Amino acid sequence: MDMNQYLEVFIEESKEHLQNVNDQLMLFEKNTDDLGYVNEIFRSAHTLKGMSATMGFDDLAQLTHKMENVLDAVRNHQLDVHTEVLDALFESVDALEIMVQSISEGGDGRLDVKLLVQKLQRIVAEEPVAQHAASSIEYDELVQTLLSQTADQGFNAFEITVQLERTCLLKAARAYMIFDVLEQAGDVIKSAPTVQDIEQEKFESSFIVILVTNESQEKLQASIMEVSEVESVKIAAVPVKKETKMEELVLPEVAAAIQEVTVLEPSKSPVEEKRQPSNNKTIRVNIDRLDSLMNLFEELVIDRGRLEQISKELNNSELDETVERMSRISGDLQTIILNMRMVPVETVYNRFPRMVRQLSKDLGKQIELQIVGADTELDRTVIDEIGDPLVHLLRNAVDHGIEMPQARLKNGKNEKGTIRLKAYHSGNHVFIDLEDDGAGINREKVLQKALDRGIIDGKTAETLTDKQVYELIFASGFSTAEQISDVSGRGVGLDVVKNTIESLGGSVTIDSNEGYGSRFSIQLPLTLSIISALLVQMSEERYALPLSSIIETAIVQPKEVMHVHGQKVIDFRGAIIPLIDLKELFTVPNSVQRDHYSVVIVKKGEKTAGLIVDSFIGQQEIVLKSLGHYLPGVFAISGATILGDGQVALIIDCNALIK
Repeated sequence: MDMNQYLEVFIEESKEHLQNVNDQLMLFEKNTDDLGYVNEIFRSAHTLKGMSATMGFDDLAQLTHKMENVLDAVRNHQLDVHTEVLDALFESVDALEIMVQSISEGGDGRLDVKLLVQKLQRIVAEEPVAQHAASSIEYDELVQTLLSQTADQGFNAFEITVQLERTCLLKAARAYMIFDVLEQAGDVIKSAPTVQDIEQEKFESSFIVILVTNESQEKLQASIMEVSEVESVKIAAVPVKKETKMEELVLPEVAAAIQEVTVLEPSKSPVEEKRQPSNNKTIRVNIDRLDSLMNLFEELVIDRGRLEQISKELNNSELDETVERMSRISGDLQTIILNMRMVPVETVYNRFPRMVRQLSKDLGKQIELQIVGADTELDRTVIDEIGDPLVHLLRNAVDHGIEMPQARLKNGKNEKGTIRLKAYHSGNHVFIDLEDDGAGINREKVLQKALDRGIIDGKTAETLTDKQVYELIFASGFSTAEQISDVSGRGVGLDVVKNTIESLGGSVTIDSNEGYGSRFSIQLPLTLSIISALLVQMSEERYALPLSSIIETAIVQPKEVMHVHGQKVIDFRGAIIPLIDLKELFTVPNSVQRDHYSVVIVKKGEKTAGLIVDSFIGQQEIVLKSLGHYLPGVFAISGATILGDGQVALIIDCNALIK
């Protein structure tokens, strides 16, 4: 069988199962008395093991099998949960993620897991042996139901106790031979200890088996006694109730499958929880297909603009009506396609709890990560880029923000610090706030570092507000770390974070209260492919300015323009802002005489500037196209778009114009 056709499904489902294991492990660590989490983890690990074995990824299958042993011991109360157990399971998940990532990148998914396998085996080997020597077996509801069904069909049920000789050296081998005899005679439905534990010799010298068979007690006794080193065999008939309920015949594996296709009624309270079949239908779609769909729709948007332009020129009522209807329908289609590309920020957040757990452990700190609004959605192109900046901010909060437990207690705080990650929609933007209750930012320390690095001079330092001082940490190469660590403080600073976010058309601001904590607020556009823009004219050329960067437009008279150090400035609502003549900046031939200035007021974080153009054309939705490899790094130009009349308009990067 050609497994390549199933590879993509395997990779996606493996990632989902690993994420579930990750999430459930984090929850189980907080409440180790709730074995429901362990059952969830076991189910995902078991499924992953089966898929890996089928696909031929032996290292994956081997490691998940050893994880199963540990999880099985935990859920059967045979192993106490402690830090070493949890750390080994988390370490196993890390290794599994590495292997799955290797497979997704075209590798063979192989990894040396010998040491990790030995660690898991050592943990299971430490579980108490005495509890496996019990001479009784539990007849739970499922076993009773199965026995009742087999009795209805005329089978016998026996409880068989096998005692091996005390001198038996190869207990697991003898047990295997006995099980072989029993399975030829009927079906083994339960054993104590479990079959897995018997295979690993986790019993003293006896074990119990429930067997359903047509054979007689005498024949079974004789067959088992033929196996070497068997001291004695006791066989007793199991009394069986004849009444049966069909709904009790659901095996755990079937129940698990049923649970995966059920949903909780939203109208029910937690006390009244009932699961009903879900009518939701989903299908996996390769992201490349969505990208192709988006590209085709972008072409449709361009043609729509062209038709609207022609309709205006011809002034034909029937054409106007048709174009208006097409515009409305294509607008609805645009909404649907954009929504299809929306991905919850949860896909980025998923790795953060594990990361914070490990970092806090490495640093000897106690930190709780609170996540709010994980279902907030962003375009996939934004999601792909936002992960690394958030990782950097989180590591910064863990290392620089949250204090050591002793220091927190000394300052009257809870020894456990809190980092809160919140996402929410507002208008056409998504905001992500990262807040900690740590030490906050030391204003004087930041100011002194900036002076030492030559980022600002002494005269400027005297005029800066607290907020302006905090923003200095975004300067290139800025760092307040006393020493380089593996977590942060490598001298890279947060300038990479700021640059990445601004390249996405977003912004980041800081607020801090020394001694009480800090908050980083990130503003991002919902999508990057199709944006609303203001078209402006400069001589014979047209340019587009993203509406997300625009505060307002204004007409400024020449007498209102002032000059400060050779720079044109205006008084805009009580603040002095610089003017940038785009015609001069882009060396556009000057063919229009101005008797006034048409100004577009744009922002970049807390900073603003006025861009001088010849005239405003109007607002329009445009398709953002890259300039390609032939025109890389053109200053203040983020791309281009094709207008309704077929002409190309360059899209101005307002962030690059504001220093």
